[in-house]
Amino acid sequence: MFDRVALAVLNHLLQDEPWARARLKPFAGRTARLTLPPWQIDFAVDDQGLLAASTAATDVEIALPIDAPLLLLRGAEAVTREVRIVGSAEFADTLGFVLPRLRWDFEGDLAKRVGGIAARRIGRLIEAVTAWQTRAGRNLAENLAEYFTEEQPALAKAADAADFALGVSRLQEELAVLEQRLERCAASFRRVPEVPQ
Repeated sequence: MFDRVALAVLNHLLQDEPWARARLKPFAGRTARLTLPPWQIDFAVDDQGLLAASTAATDVEIALPIDAPLLLLRGAEAVTREVRIVGSAEFADTLGFVLPRLRWDFEGDLAKRVGGIAARRIGRLIEAVTAWQTRAGRNLAENLAEYFTEEQPALAKAADAADFALGVSRLQEELAVLEQRLERCAASFRRVPEVPQ
């Protein structure tokens, strides 16, 4: 059920983006799996550059992290950094370029139902609500991070962790120097002849 809906949505977006279909057409017949736990979508590219359900062995597997919806609060780049891709490099690169750049013309679709002016007003309202939610999510994350580093120090501040790592590194260097001195001292004691009594 989820895979049919997801493919329908992706194909709707591809219909409005001729450049995307043109990039996918050379990969007609190739298959891929897109995973966002607990969902999985297996699809193939058809000769029109659209996507169709597939049960064949996959050429590429794209695994999104389970926390992808939360990472979206930090931006699409945050999700992109966490994506794991296995398989055909050229096909994976094309999918990795096309899929994140698909944009839904929400207002265009809505205008067909309620008219252009109403669609524009609804679009502005949704943009404002989305921006507010993004800011609220970012503020919540920052406040939680501050709480856990300042009020209830369950997390270390980045600067404190860096200072600790630098101190450990210096201690390791000093320990290495001390070990070398001890080895030289031990070697010099072994070379000293015993004095007869």
